[in-house]
Amino acid sequence: MKRSKIESLMSPSRLRLLQFLIGVLFLYLLFVSFEIPLVFKADSGGFFTDTLPRPLILESEEDFSYKTAPARPDNDPDLVHNPGSRSPEGNVREFKGVSGLLFNDSPFDNIGSKDELSVLHKTARHAFVVGKKLWDDLQSGLQKSDSEPEQQSQSQNKNQTESCPDSISLSGPEFVNQGRILVLPCGLTLGSHITVVGMPHWAHAENDPKIAVLREGDESVMVTQFMMELQGLKTVDGEDPPRILHFNPRLKGDWSGKPVIEQNTCYRMQWGSALRCEGWKSRADEETVDGEVKCEKWIRDDDNGSEESKTTWWLNRLIGRKKKVTLDWQYPFAEGKLFVLTLRAGLEGYHVNVDGRHITSFPYRTGFVLEDATGLSLKGDLDVHSVFAASLPNSHPSFDPQKHLERLSKWKAPPLPNGNVELFIGILSAGNHFAERMAVRKSWMQHKLIKSSNVVARFFVALSGRKEVNVELKKEADYFGDIVIVPYMDNYDLVVLKTVAISEYGVRTMAAKYIMKCDDDTFVRVDSVIKEAKKYGDKSMYIGNMNYYHKPLRDGKWAVTYEEWPEEDYPPYANGPGYIISSDIAQFIVAEFEKHKLRLFKMEDVSMGMWVEKFNSSKPVEYEHSLKFCQFGCVEDYYTAHYQSPRQMLCMWDKLINVGKPQCCNMR
Repeated sequence: MKRSKIESLMSPSRLRLLQFLIGVLFLYLLFVSFEIPLVFKADSGGFFTDTLPRPLILESEEDFSYKTAPARPDNDPDLVHNPGSRSPEGNVREFKGVSGLLFNDSPFDNIGSKDELSVLHKTARHAFVVGKKLWDDLQSGLQKSDSEPEQQSQSQNKNQTESCPDSISLSGPEFVNQGRILVLPCGLTLGSHITVVGMPHWAHAENDPKIAVLREGDESVMVTQFMMELQGLKTVDGEDPPRILHFNPRLKGDWSGKPVIEQNTCYRMQWGSALRCEGWKSRADEETVDGEVKCEKWIRDDDNGSEESKTTWWLNRLIGRKKKVTLDWQYPFAEGKLFVLTLRAGLEGYHVNVDGRHITSFPYRTGFVLEDATGLSLKGDLDVHSVFAASLPNSHPSFDPQKHLERLSKWKAPPLPNGNVELFIGILSAGNHFAERMAVRKSWMQHKLIKSSNVVARFFVALSGRKEVNVELKKEADYFGDIVIVPYMDNYDLVVLKTVAISEYGVRTMAAKYIMKCDDDTFVRVDSVIKEAKKYGDKSMYIGNMNYYHKPLRDGKWAVTYEEWPEEDYPPYANGPGYIISSDIAQFIVAEFEKHKLRLFKMEDVSMGMWVEKFNSSKPVEYEHSLKFCQFGCVEDYYTAHYQSPRQMLCMWDKLINVGKPQCCNMR
């Protein structure tokens, strides 16, 4: 009986099934034995570097305290550690301090010489090559400095300290030979003064449409004017140097028909509001500068320009009562007449005296410091006889103490979240814009959504041609943990590459649902911006201050050639200071770039509009236009405000926190 049962169990069909199962088990064990080392090898080699971040589970601080993360080399060039972050083994995402965009020559090798964008692509290729060398030099330089004895390093720093003359004197011919610029090696300091001896030209006929708008049959306008400017160093190639003070006497040719003196500043290629002195003395209730009025009087008798004075003057004229007109002070400049002008740096502003008499005072505007004034320029209808500067600082101002004071742990970026991010904000910045970045760190980057890592913001900075700027940038990045270095040589026409880098970082490193781009002089109301983005849910969307049917300028300073842009119109695009795209659009941009199909244009905001338009041809995109994404300045109840100086940033944050309202701080 037992034997029959055993024989029935061991029937041919059952035996074959048992053999099959044993064979499957053997193959499985064999497969696992090969797969395990392969998985470990792939993971250690960066298997996930080109994919979205893995879902991570955040452990409790108590559990983590009993574990140790594997050590990582301090000189790794590809990562900048956030001091508060944990390693991947500790289930916290790692902060990449260098952009993961594929920077190599291949995207530009297939561009033909007849392509309308070949010049820009050649510029980009050159920027990549130079940037790689700059990055390699920076890494090797930092490693070398780390290995040097401290005493030798201090000795080198001491030898690098340069002294500057406390006075500079140039004759007229010497000044002209230097390009009509007086170089101020260490800038200015409190009490510095510059004296100019010159003679205005006689008025000449002017036909330039920028100065004189003439109709057919009109006679030419007679013009004579000159410009004295305190200029700073250019921050980015392609930008004009900043005008820290623009002093413009117009003897003839002003639109008012009267001699005037106009003063202004130009911050990041944007002019502020002009101060015009037209001959009336500043009002008694108007603020002074170091006790001096902003404008002195040079227009007839004791009339102060008030409405009462004007009414009295017309009444006396009506009844025929004559009044002797006396000039208190004539306009300080005259054609063919020598003058001596002195510009002095006071505590609250600049003061201008002509021939020993105070003429005007101009209050300092935020965004500049006295040390920034590295040159004096004189242009226009003027013969310069001599220029003399004295009481100048005799050593280079060091910004290291200020940077050291700013290095507080509360300004560091919080650890990256363990899961996907709702909104990622990429901030375009330049290497030497430390003041702008600190203003952002102290203001809207302190928003609770960013501090809790629901929203993540990072600065995107390319490399400078100046080694010392790159060294300081790397130190800043290491400390604050909020800078992503895009390793190419910074160029004004290549800002578009930073935009691609922001898209790549947003989808690959952060896995963000929405991606925003802004500038380091843009104030962002984080809660309002993310609220606008959430309105569209999972739809493809493009939000900002939209431009429709804009045409390229074919002449002037911002001219675009037909080779650069052959079309007659730009696609709909959002102004660059602040716009949002959905993650699928960002993924499309990165994929097109890596397939060498992404068309690049020197205007990054137009480029984004072009890319979204192409994406829209295959999948519908929701466009939203809002003036609250301000292109220039600020409006009440803004979402973003542009061209905000560091002081304005802090002022707006103070109002947002203490007053509880999004109010502007319109001072510069």
